[in-house]
Amino acid sequence: MTFRSRFPADGLVTNEYAFRRPGDPQARLHPDWDVTSGSLFARWTYGWTGVPDDRSPDARSSDGTGSCVFRLVTRRRDLQDVAVTFRALVEPPVTTPGTPARDWDGAHLWLRYRSPDELYALSFRRRDGVVVLKRKSPAVPGGEGVYRTLAEARHPVPYGRWHRVSALARTVRGGVLIRLAVDGRPVLRTVDTAPGALGGPGGVGLRGDNTSLVFDRFTVRRSRLSGLGYG
Repeated sequence: MTFRSRFPADGLVTNEYAFRRPGDPQARLHPDWDVTSGSLFARWTYGWTGVPDDRSPDARSSDGTGSCVFRLVTRRRDLQDVAVTFRALVEPPVTTPGTPARDWDGAHLWLRYRSPDELYALSFRRRDGVVVLKRKSPAVPGGEGVYRTLAEARHPVPYGRWHRVSALARTVRGGVLIRLAVDGRPVLRTVDTAPGALGGPGGVGLRGDNTSLVFDRFTVRRSRLSGLGYG
């Protein structure tokens, strides 16, 4: 096993306040995770975004979660050929004064995260019911990241229920093979033939937009081309 998340007690795990002010003695830091936006809580040993709102959290997220824009990533950046599995419970999307409804509202998995501008994003439950795999990378060296859709399909799953999400990224001849399965059913598969820097290692993480997300048993292992519901 390469990595597994564990949240033994209820309460705040870490939040964007800690990410921005790591030297503050009140900041709640975590050895494995950074929250670059929003708040991460433990709830019955599960990870949870809290109720999404658009308020900027304080050191304890006591005045708001900021989790209408939730961004969680491992501190490790050496995760390359990996298989990620976890259980996720996604609630119906909401809106806030600062975040109106958008098609991509929902829950997403990051693979080979190198920076906010360079990553793979697998959307496994969006407001519009579409599952999407995108590569985000700068259009010019040093520029802002631009999303490019590599694969998509329609596969809505019920809200308010646990679902098993499995994904794989592996460098193969010709590019990076990426697969996504939900509840053991393959839903996306593609080879990115122009990965650029994403041909190397990075972090893994979760993203939520206008969504309350609960997750459990988040595990990262070295990838194999079999299993994960693909046969």
